[in-house]
Amino acid sequence: MNILFITLLDIRSIDEHNIYSDLMRQFAKNGHEVYIISPVERRQGMKTAFLSGEGEGIKSHVHILKLKTGNIQKTNIIEKGISTVLLEGTLKKGIKKYLGNVKFDLVLYSTPPITLVKPIKYIKKRDGAKTYLMLKDIFPQNAVDMGMMKKSGLKGVLYKSFRKKEKKLYELSDVIGCMSDANCDYLLKHNSEIEAERVTLCPNSIEIQDMTVDSVTRNSLREKYGIPLDKKVFVYGGNLGRPQGIPFIIECLEKQKNNKDAFFLIVGDGTEYGKLEDYFEKEKPTNMKLMKRLPKDDYDKMVAACDVGLIFLDYRFTIPNFPSRLLAYMQAGLPVIAATDPNTDIGKVITEGGFGWACLSNDSDKFAELVDKAVSADKADMAAKEFEYLKKEYSADKTYLGIMDSLK
Repeated sequence: MNILFITLLDIRSIDEHNIYSDLMRQFAKNGHEVYIISPVERRQGMKTAFLSGEGEGIKSHVHILKLKTGNIQKTNIIEKGISTVLLEGTLKKGIKKYLGNVKFDLVLYSTPPITLVKPIKYIKKRDGAKTYLMLKDIFPQNAVDMGMMKKSGLKGVLYKSFRKKEKKLYELSDVIGCMSDANCDYLLKHNSEIEAERVTLCPNSIEIQDMTVDSVTRNSLREKYGIPLDKKVFVYGGNLGRPQGIPFIIECLEKQKNNKDAFFLIVGDGTEYGKLEDYFEKEKPTNMKLMKRLPKDDYDKMVAACDVGLIFLDYRFTIPNFPSRLLAYMQAGLPVIAATDPNTDIGKVITEGGFGWACLSNDSDKFAELVDKAVSADKADMAAKEFEYLKKEYSADKTYLGIMDSLK
């Protein structure tokens, strides 16, 4: 089959390790021709480029269209909104110009964004292609949850416009793959027009690697990044924006300033990074460190030298998010503390899987209690359960087979 995959992730090579590249490699390994459309945002100062089948083996079956777009990621809400609205027109033009001679059998795409209606509709009508939505983000409701949009008044006009596009994208999708059971339930509850048989599980997944390290490597990595050797290191890595509930993170850190057994490492970037930076500059905590985002390979190695992974989600969320950063912790054998809203089921997965703890992200006292539990926990036993769970539930080959099965 000829597969078209549309994503906002900046994919430059099929060799990269992330939830999308790993999945696309599975399609290529199984003999499919894979065409990826990935953005080159204006800030990068680059032109559109088409990298077609460059290399041998799997690479010869992968074609990447780096399409120039406006700035969508990590920018202000006005620029993000304009670029997102213009995106579907840009994508449709790019498909016509660079992929006009390719007949597609399957179109895979993920949210964000929801503004993919025109290119998806075009390919579906032109080629009779099957359409599969990997639902990673439920917008515009997440913007409402974060106070960035309202359902009434002037801002309500924008919400209704985006909600209409969201529903149209669902309508165009032959299959909608959700990250977890809670996501499936939410989607069907709030969109009664969607037939249940079109909704299936499609979890975040990866090509599994054992990223654990021995004690010598661990100590070397800690020395490299200025992390103490004699403390339990709690690490958060990823986006630092409104969805993470930065005020709550700061509240939790404040209660840990005098914890002599624990060290907290925050690595990332985002619209709310400045709030954390201000806190660190003002309080100068001695058992904590704040770092800007690292290259993925460096980050993965550094995570493996830590002891416990952290997940934060703003308590106001009504949609059930399921952050993919969980997979990095699992590969590194790190037990996880998830402080989240009451609607996601990521905490349930972690606790029932036996590799972590969960609390609500409006209870910093409970978070402190879980930190104490994690300091004295048997990490080896939890890591063994975690890796087995990872192999069973979140392998890219299983997700590939699930997608193919759902299309029958």
